[in-house]
Amino acid sequence: MSAGPDELSEVPELRDLALSRAEVDRATARRSDTEWLAAAWADPGTRVVVVEDGRALVRSGPGTKELVFVSPAEAPEGVRFLLGVASDETVYFGVAGPLPEAGSQAGLPPGVRPVSLREAGPLLSDRDVGLMTHAVGLANWHAVHTHCPRCGAVTVPEQAGHSRRCPVDGSEHFPRLDPAVIMLVTDPDDRCLLARNAQWPERRVSILAGFVEPGESAEQAVAREVLEETGISPLCRQPALADAAQPDARLPRPRHRQPPDRRRLRRDRRGPLVQPG
Repeated sequence: MSAGPDELSEVPELRDLALSRAEVDRATARRSDTEWLAAAWADPGTRVVVVEDGRALVRSGPGTKELVFVSPAEAPEGVRFLLGVASDETVYFGVAGPLPEAGSQAGLPPGVRPVSLREAGPLLSDRDVGLMTHAVGLANWHAVHTHCPRCGAVTVPEQAGHSRRCPVDGSEHFPRLDPAVIMLVTDPDDRCLLARNAQWPERRVSILAGFVEPGESAEQAVAREVLEETGISPLCRQPALADAAQPDARLPRPRHRQPPDRRRLRRDRRGPLVQPG
């Protein structure tokens, strides 16, 4: 039995995580109903979020952000996908198409600009962040899976944008879900290991994460990723998809020729470093 978006949003540990929040029913039963989809797209009350390069138009206010929707008639040409139906029967679609840039001749209203999910997610409502996550994920997949891996023919979207089909060999293709691990590495002094990507803004740090390789267990992935990213060999103490690990040395010597930006952070010192700004 799976939990719905409202149930997941009530879990305290998940409530503030952008990618775990949602409010709109995905209406999976409607994805193959071509008549219903056509009628929904023809309805001027239908709302569309346009996505380009992982960004959508967002209106910013004091401490808040909200998605900017358009009607189907205002939406640009592009791959279209059904995002769902809200409790008030409003239908939501996504379109992978061009966005006007701030300051362009399109004349975006004040406070409106293209924003990435990373930037907007924490401040969007449950409805908006769920819709944007869904739309960005599908748009990204459609952008890089345009051809059949079997014969090379151009594939066509199906199931309201949730799959693609090869018109030559009839094979169906669906968005990939790559398993990943995210781990909190601690030491006997109750410090956690944080690292920073060189492309990130100053002062942004994170615990470690990475993809699971074919044939690799979650625990093996944790050990490999931590070693690759920091030069530290962790000891995974509990087999779980949400893994906790401890390094096998208090002050390990990195294996990298140029050590990454990594640091140990004590629990009682995390406040000043994670404050905004």
